[in-house]
Amino acid sequence: MTVQLTPQRVQDTRRGAWEVIKDYMMTTDHKKIGILYIFVSLLAFAIGGLLAVGLRLQLALPNQALLVGTEYNQVLTVHAALMIFFFLIPIGLFGFGNFFLPLQLGVRDVALPRVNTFAVWLFVFSLVLVILGLWNGGAPSVGWTFYYPLSVDANQTGVSVLMVALILNGIGSLLGSANFAATIVNMRTPGMSLWKMPIFSWSIFATSILQLVSLGGLTAAALVTYLEIKLGLSMFNPGINGVPVLMQQFFWFYSHPAVYVMLLPYLGIGAEIASTMARKPLFGYRVMVYSILGIVLVSLLVWAHHIFAIGLPEIWQIAFAVMTLIVAVPTGVKIFNLIGTLWGGRILMRTPTYWLVGFIFNFLIGGITGVSLGMVPFDYQVTMSYYVVAHFHNVMMFGTAFLAMGGLYYWWPKMSGRFLSEKLGLAHFWLFMVGSWLTFLPQYILGLLGMPRRYYTYPEGNFAWTELNFLSTLGALTLLAGGIVMVWNMFQSLRRPITAGPNPWGGFTLEWTAASPPAAYNFAHDFPTNFPTERPLYDWEKSGETLTPVDPRSIHLPVDSIWPFVTAVGLLLMGYGLSFGWFTNYTPENGLRPFFDATPGHVFASIVLYLSIPVFLWGLFKWAGTREYDVPVEHHHLTKYDNGFMGMSWFILSEVGLFAVLIAGYVYLRMIGAAEPPVTRPGLWLAALNTLILVSSSFVIHKAEQDLHHGRVTWGRLGLFFTLILGAAFMIFQVYEFALFGSENDWKQNLWQACFFIIVGLHGLHILIGGTGVALPYYQALTGKMDKYNHGSIVPASLYWHLVDVVWLLIVAIFYAW
Repeated sequence: MTVQLTPQRVQDTRRGAWEVIKDYMMTTDHKKIGILYIFVSLLAFAIGGLLAVGLRLQLALPNQALLVGTEYNQVLTVHAALMIFFFLIPIGLFGFGNFFLPLQLGVRDVALPRVNTFAVWLFVFSLVLVILGLWNGGAPSVGWTFYYPLSVDANQTGVSVLMVALILNGIGSLLGSANFAATIVNMRTPGMSLWKMPIFSWSIFATSILQLVSLGGLTAAALVTYLEIKLGLSMFNPGINGVPVLMQQFFWFYSHPAVYVMLLPYLGIGAEIASTMARKPLFGYRVMVYSILGIVLVSLLVWAHHIFAIGLPEIWQIAFAVMTLIVAVPTGVKIFNLIGTLWGGRILMRTPTYWLVGFIFNFLIGGITGVSLGMVPFDYQVTMSYYVVAHFHNVMMFGTAFLAMGGLYYWWPKMSGRFLSEKLGLAHFWLFMVGSWLTFLPQYILGLLGMPRRYYTYPEGNFAWTELNFLSTLGALTLLAGGIVMVWNMFQSLRRPITAGPNPWGGFTLEWTAASPPAAYNFAHDFPTNFPTERPLYDWEKSGETLTPVDPRSIHLPVDSIWPFVTAVGLLLMGYGLSFGWFTNYTPENGLRPFFDATPGHVFASIVLYLSIPVFLWGLFKWAGTREYDVPVEHHHLTKYDNGFMGMSWFILSEVGLFAVLIAGYVYLRMIGAAEPPVTRPGLWLAALNTLILVSSSFVIHKAEQDLHHGRVTWGRLGLFFTLILGAAFMIFQVYEFALFGSENDWKQNLWQACFFIIVGLHGLHILIGGTGVALPYYQALTGKMDKYNHGSIVPASLYWHLVDVVWLLIVAIFYAW
């Protein structure tokens, strides 16, 4: 759309509730999407915090009956899941990242605005799915780690909901991460090199890469757990020679890097606060960037320190203990960077500075206790005790979360145009500081005294257990009071008039040149192309450089669209159907039974599942059939590749990670002799035929892509059509093979066959996804949506199709030839 001169905030004040809701359903504005992430994350934080208070009230004294047994486990699971997956990860990476990354890069939006809209609604709907589970079979009671076999022995409906919600949330998270990486690589303002980006932008870049590489571990764990519940397919079931500990390997391959996914964006926020409030450049900018990238690498090599006590070989324990100590080095470097930045500065002691200093102190203690847990003998003694609970919350709650609060106070004037109360802000800080230590310091001592975690009660008479638990509960109530003060502060702020100028703190990065709050187009000016350091405003003021005004009417932004939202609704309905129903009335225990013999809830959910498919496809094709811009726009790219190619290239990292984790698990099972192929396994001839079909389709779609780029639309359409025909032929042969092989063997009794159906079946799902992706540019070409300015989705569709073909070649090697 062409931006009008009327200030956006004046229009917003006159809109009703429905207009605001509709605007957020359709928006492609990265700032509104960031606000949506922040608001929903804070809502999850509030719910998770109230659940934590419930847990502490139960444990305040021995033998209480507020939350007993399964109820306690359900509250514990939902509390942890909300805090980790719906607060700490999204608010830093996607909340502040969406709002401020394009502003810091000096651009008007992200690389893939509609994908951004789709991703945020997947995040929102995955939370909705978790909440719906509370009224449909209850919450999961297996802990946020959902260890096997607890996950398949406990409330399976609740576990299914959590698995589906994590997968949907993960898809949105991966799309958002790929979008950020593409934006940084391809769209920085002219003159800003990677080494001149603000440190917050670097932290978002590094976190996005880490998320893309590692999230396949969590997805694999959730997917295999879900498939065992629904179909009896398992890689973990010891009854068929599966290895239960393999689930923990999958889970922690992501869930330890997730600690740094939760940490790195906030370290970027802390660096921004330190530099601005100390009136100094960041101490050791390049060293801090290298340390951030070092953490990305080393954090992928430390996951097994969470499972020292399961009986790993000594050489593994030593290796992971050493890597755990090594990862402390770049982490410590960043703390020194923050301290060095503050040292000798003219520090402005405002609320964000208090949160920063509180973080440095708290995180230092949390880091030291983490090093202690990296020592294998000590870990043996405390691994299932409250010492681990205290350490984790020391790092996350009164470490990372302190910088989440610091970011809110630091950027609130930019986001809203209003200041938060300093008096209430300091009250909030001190309640959180005192409350955190009062809550978790006693838990360190309880852990050393032997109190186990994940128990809903404890006996009277144990030395100091009652007194320390009571103090911990008082601390939780103090944190609750701090949360109430925070909400009141935000509410009071929004009732005031907009008074904040563009740069209320005197910051040095590009977001401080935009209005407060920023207009839809971000900047009504262009920037100089000279970036001496990562603090351009300081450099330009010294050199006399000025901003070049731009007429806002000449700025074109992506058109708002309802279709990404509708597509996400289709996945919400699909998630509901997969959680509470299935395509048939099949259970691993009873086999296939008549569809309507199932419970009414199962029948209803299954019908919703079938209906979700046309809703999803309708939204997706309508999305593909509407152009992103009303008028032809020349895009600014730093590379020769367009944003679609760049985004898909980064997203493919996550697909490689998912298949790599599953295939590594299968290869391990095969090498230890647990997954021996049956005598009658699928024939190599059919695999060879399918290989010929897929390889041919790669050449066909490549030719179609070239034809469409050179204006040969008819030939391009024909190539896409033949690609779809070849993909359909592959699926027909695959379904025939599955039906034949499934009738000859029982996957619930043979581990090799279970692995075959899981991995080859997942590839088949990717064929369907890739085929849908190919159908989109075919539809765009048929309806005249492609021209020299608009290439549609042909480039990412072609790239994804090539990935599917390459994965198939690996599958043929390990399942058919080996």
